[in-house]
Amino acid sequence: MRPTFSIIAFTVLSGTGYGLWFLLGLGLAIEWPVCTAGQAAIPAEIALRVCEYPGVILYALILGFVLVSAGLLSSLGHLGQPGRAWRAFSQWRSSWLSREGVASVVTYIPAVLLMLIAYAFWFRPNDEAPMTLAPGVACVLGGALAILSAVTVVCTANIYASLKPVRAWSHRSVVAIYLLLGLYGGALCLWLLASLPGAMSSAIHERETSFVLALTVALAALGFVLKLLYWRDIDQMPSIGAGVATGLDSLGTTRSFEQPHTEENYLTREMGFVLARKHASKLRAIALVAGFVVPGLFAGLALVVPGLRGIAAWFACVFGVTGLFVERWLFFAQARHAVMGYYARS
Repeated sequence: MRPTFSIIAFTVLSGTGYGLWFLLGLGLAIEWPVCTAGQAAIPAEIALRVCEYPGVILYALILGFVLVSAGLLSSLGHLGQPGRAWRAFSQWRSSWLSREGVASVVTYIPAVLLMLIAYAFWFRPNDEAPMTLAPGVACVLGGALAILSAVTVVCTANIYASLKPVRAWSHRSVVAIYLLLGLYGGALCLWLLASLPGAMSSAIHERETSFVLALTVALAALGFVLKLLYWRDIDQMPSIGAGVATGLDSLGTTRSFEQPHTEENYLTREMGFVLARKHASKLRAIALVAGFVVPGLFAGLALVVPGLRGIAAWFACVFGVTGLFVERWLFFAQARHAVMGYYARS
């Protein structure tokens, strides 16, 4: 398939944004807030507890909103009639594209509610009190945000995984790779945000940063392995000739009497994009090294040397996102539709 920038930006940006929201929602559901006694001089049994939320929450909500919105808006550039995009919402019973649209809109609800609450607590004039959102409310909204983010990415992945004529997309690992890469991109962004001033104001949040770094290393290693296995499998797939395309292969050798068309058409332009194997090998190496190896090494270094976490986060995020764009370009560029068997271009 011809890899257009709009669809690449959509899948990478929105996937990363939902991955960031998933990690944020998970943190709100099971980890934050961090509660301590209000006054040390008061006996513990009667002391008021002060529950603090780290500033990285607001940062992550805003960046996630920007990434998700930018991705969804860029997807309109791939539509022939963007003004009719709203009609896709009505087909949610049968269309993964429609389900994705519905899920993406619903996911905004807990995200926007959390943004409004965070804004109300952190940006009140003449008030330096920490955010004191009730833990029960945070848990419910965070859990909803995490679940809906994961559901949206699954819907996005199934838009492609459900297309059996494109064998590279219908591979059994496509949904898992979409989920993993979204979570991986979210982890890189969360690590970067955690290194900003005021993001992690208390020493008690050291374990959260270490967890994000360890998660980044693990996801980078897993992503490296999954992509290698995926590329190995699609390389071993036999080509689709006219016999397979027509269903006549069992009768013997099948060939076209003449070409279906004498000129280029929509199918040959959009579904017959050809990427030379030598170029694919180079781009795969770039995707693996920039997308997984370099960020994983930086994350491992940051675990060992905490003083380098700030600068390492920037390098890891830049390299990682670049690698994800190359990986997604390859995902589309190396997908061949079975219809190309009619044109003897498989």
